[in-house]
Amino acid sequence: MGRVEKPRLIASDVDGTLLGPSEKVTPRTVAVVQRVLADGVPFVLSTGRPPRWIAPIAGPLGLTGYAVCANGAVLLDIGAVLLDIGADAVVAVHGELEPVLLHDLASALDKALPGCRLAAERIGTGSVDHDLRNFVIEPEYHNPWGDEESRIAPRAEVLGKTAIKLLVSRRGMTSGEMAEAVNAVLDGAVDVTYSSTGGLIELSAHGVTKATGLADVAERFDVPQSSVIAFGDMPNDVEMLQWAGHGVAMANGHPKVLAVADEVTGPAAEDGVAQVLERWF
Repeated sequence: MGRVEKPRLIASDVDGTLLGPSEKVTPRTVAVVQRVLADGVPFVLSTGRPPRWIAPIAGPLGLTGYAVCANGAVLLDIGAVLLDIGADAVVAVHGELEPVLLHDLASALDKALPGCRLAAERIGTGSVDHDLRNFVIEPEYHNPWGDEESRIAPRAEVLGKTAIKLLVSRRGMTSGEMAEAVNAVLDGAVDVTYSSTGGLIELSAHGVTKATGLADVAERFDVPQSSVIAFGDMPNDVEMLQWAGHGVAMANGHPKVLAVADEVTGPAAEDGVAQVLERWF
């Protein structure tokens, strides 16, 4: 069952956790998050999303604190983003993939997943940096989220600059099948995870996860690990739920998440996050 103590820091994944099939935050969830904030408890978005996708979620919730982005690679100041103080938005970058490593990874990926296509997520000092080209994709790269901000480029350009995340798509395979094949050849050189089942995996610097990003936030607020509650639904949430004092999986979650959770709440479509937080707020 759930924890007895009131949490002092709350972290939540976004897609499939805070957001249900409508892809919008419901009035019930908005109301409980605003009660959390009014009570002085930080509410942290912890997501695989890049920084440029945070404002549409943070705005309706009234968030101005931190967001853990790109599976832990970037710590973002939401307030700076919403106030359009772009140069101050990125608080910290945890782990980057240098071009030499990216080229090595690409060679290994071609052997493990013939026909795969690559994309690179990059970060500057703000949530968006047009000169940097934050998201660069190979031709025929398949993005289940249909990111219209992407720039199509040859592989050499995709791999030519430091990235915070390398994304790999392969039609005809599930994300789980891809991760298994890639882990067999990469042998821990990077961390492999996924937040969509539709043939897309995400590679980050070894040891960089949502858990490490959330630990950074907890330290900044001087909140002990035991007083953190975290919500998630996909394999990229596993480490975060294991790290938090109380990890909550959504009923619609991946089996790997359900297996490590301290508690399972209702699905995102039924305001599962709000169902838990309403015990205290």
